[in-house]
Amino acid sequence: MGKGLSEVETLKLRVLKRTSKELKIEVEGEGHTFCNLLESVLLEDEDVEFAGYDIPHPLVSSPVISLHTKNGKKPEEALREAVEKVLQRGKELAQGLNKALEEWQG
Repeated sequence: MGKGLSEVETLKLRVLKRTSKELKIEVEGEGHTFCNLLESVLLEDEDVEFAGYDIPHPLVSSPVISLHTKNGKKPEEALREAVEKVLQRGKELAQGLNKALEEWQG
């Protein structure tokens, strides 16, 4: 059985580069699904100049997420906000799905 929304697993991150406008982190154990979602949400932020990820080798490497900000926004702040949006959207999806299933079972 899968984990519920209240059972969030902690990601292992390693900071590779950090400046006032740039953050590059390695995310252990994740793949395209999570990184693509995070990249998309980061790019919704007007103060994010660039967001992307790379998986150097799919069999042995962890993805590396790169983020550049502008207008004085710290990259850590942009990343934190994006993660909060992802979690909120996941909760909203679960609530909508539960409501639809309840109505269907009626």
